[in-house]
Amino acid sequence: MVHYKELGLVNTKELFHKAMQGRYAIPAFNFNNLEQLQAIIAACVETKSPVILQVSKGARQYANQTLLQYMAQGAVEVAKQSGHAIPIVLHLDHGDSFELAKSCIETGFSSVMIDGSHLPYEENVKLTKQVVDFAHRHDVTVEGELGVLAGIEDEVSSEHAHYTRPEEVEDFVKRTGVDSLAISIGTSHGAFKFKVKPGETPPPLRFDILEEIERRIPGFPIVLHGASSIPQHIVDDINKYGGRLEDTAGVSEEQLRRAAKSAVCKINIDSDGRLAVTAAIRKVFYEKPDEFDPRKYLGPARDSLKELYKHKVVHVLGSNDKA
Repeated sequence: MVHYKELGLVNTKELFHKAMQGRYAIPAFNFNNLEQLQAIIAACVETKSPVILQVSKGARQYANQTLLQYMAQGAVEVAKQSGHAIPIVLHLDHGDSFELAKSCIETGFSSVMIDGSHLPYEENVKLTKQVVDFAHRHDVTVEGELGVLAGIEDEVSSEHAHYTRPEEVEDFVKRTGVDSLAISIGTSHGAFKFKVKPGETPPPLRFDILEEIERRIPGFPIVLHGASSIPQHIVDDINKYGGRLEDTAGVSEEQLRRAAKSAVCKINIDSDGRLAVTAAIRKVFYEKPDEFDPRKYLGPARDSLKELYKHKVVHVLGSNDKA
């Protein structure tokens, strides 16, 4: 077993405590490859923000679990060498089984999510508690989930959303012992979050549900998944350079900033990053169809992603200068 402290990583406990006190949220950015990781670390080092590196089940299969383990360790060293050693968490995103969570913990993850939200309530409690009992023996923090987000992202898919039921949160937190709770208040996975016509705005987040949850479990860390904003200028660039993305809409950054000032202390952003990378690569291929050096199109994609994440840290999450 490789413990996360051997890799220089931290768990989420202290980070979430500070985030709630400071009324900001920790960025949780997904990565599958080197360029994404470079962009995340550079953005967070330059803005002096703590960061949660998220790895989904699909990403772990794609990139190889051993490589990911040492890439995270490398990210810690890069941050140190920059002169500003930011706190870095390695987190399993949407773990779907005890075996997967256990394997991640044994290979250096400092935080895991066990997503039993699709199960009947009692089965969700049982599975989540099983993961918590094992994780806490190794000082690893655990995120659970109540409520189901619609949309598709990686292997996570649901046609219909189900808002979190506030009346369940106290019992769930007490019986499972989770360290944080992902809730459903109107965010959604993927780039096609809401069906809106041109000129229409997506429905607002259900802050009434969030406020009731805060009342029932005061001071408890809350997580928002599916919180990409789907910037239209990036979508326009994708379509300009040969893509075909239509009727895309996301969560407004103003609403996310409001959420970050509440008990929401971790906000997951993945699709926006995918869009930024795709737009930059398409632009190179469109303008230079004879280009075949991966560095010449992955480099601009990395740079575009870094700027996007710096914007999110400073203007949406408020986590800059908190590391």
